[in-house]
Amino acid sequence: MNRRGPLIAGIVAGVLALLLIVLLVLPKMNQVNETQEQVQAAQDQEVALQAELRSLQDAQAQAPETEQEIQALEDQVPPTVDLPDLFRQLQAAADRSAVDFFQFSPGTPVADASGAFSTVASQIVVTGGYFNLQEFLYSLETLPRAAKVMNVAIAPSGGAEGETATITTSSDRLQMQLAVEFYTTDSSAGPGSAPGPSEGVQAAPQVAVSPTPATAEGA
Repeated sequence: MNRRGPLIAGIVAGVLALLLIVLLVLPKMNQVNETQEQVQAAQDQEVALQAELRSLQDAQAQAPETEQEIQALEDQVPPTVDLPDLFRQLQAAADRSAVDFFQFSPGTPVADASGAFSTVASQIVVTGGYFNLQEFLYSLETLPRAAKVMNVAIAPSGGAEGETATITTSSDRLQMQLAVEFYTTDSSAGPGSAPGPSEGVQAAPQVAVSPTPATAEGA
């Protein structure tokens, strides 16, 4: 019995130590692991928030430039048809190029299949010298309003439609007919569409302007 006493005492001490490990040490270790995971998650969140903050600061710094870009896009493709402003831009282009005659015939807006914008197919007729027509084309290309020239036909002024022009001198009078598309983000414009804030859609007048006082046909 005396020999077994120390052995039993050792076994009991080992069991107690194991119980202490299970009941006290392991829960603490789990708590430590959970705390480490929470700290890591907080650190990851802090990094993400710092990145978001830098992104917001960059966006704030670039806000004026972004607003200018948005405004430029709205000028090119406005939210309404706004035919009066479009006519003023084209008239200014005709004045700068010093053409003898200018006629603008806007079509009815047609909504694009994507529903993102509407197209205004228009006809423009100008008469003048070769360099005047060239200057008008350049002004049309640099117009604040986005324009896409679909077709160009040039003939001697007063010649038959479709007649090929033979340019002999820069003083020859020529007539240039243009098929041009303009655009608006108002996708409600067009026949059968829902009512929208499209200015000038109801009437699509054919406006002709010459060096004499302006006249309007069908206005």
